[in-house]
Amino acid sequence: MIDVWCCETKSNSNKKCVLEFYEQVFNRWDLSSLDAFMRDDYIQHSPEVGDGKQGFLKFITGFIQQRPHAEIIKVLVCVFFRCTMGNGTIVKVFDLYRLENGMLAEHWDCTMDIATIPVQNRNGHF
Repeated sequence: MIDVWCCETKSNSNKKCVLEFYEQVFNRWDLSSLDAFMRDDYIQHSPEVGDGKQGFLKFITGFIQQRPHAEIIKVLVCVFFRCTMGNGTIVKVFDLYRLENGMLAEHWDCTMDIATIPVQNRNGHF
């Protein structure tokens, strides 16, 4: 069962789109409906994946050969930001929150020191 926390109607629509994308592409390994989910000029910020729908297709074609299954645990609110430390180190950060009754109830994060990660697209990390 997927836990979805959402406050706005538009967010529900966006979350539904993302969940269906994961189901079609990552769980059914079906790329035939990709045009319904992704713009041709899709902007990629994962340094290992090329830009645009074609860059994603190049990545996902190899990835789905491994027969992945994405078990969505929760759909959360995500805050993405650049954190510059006092010593000049730049860290890419995703903070994820679960809200309950309009209040922050749970938190996860993922950080990446970007100094040593080469970028394979023109967008960089941000």
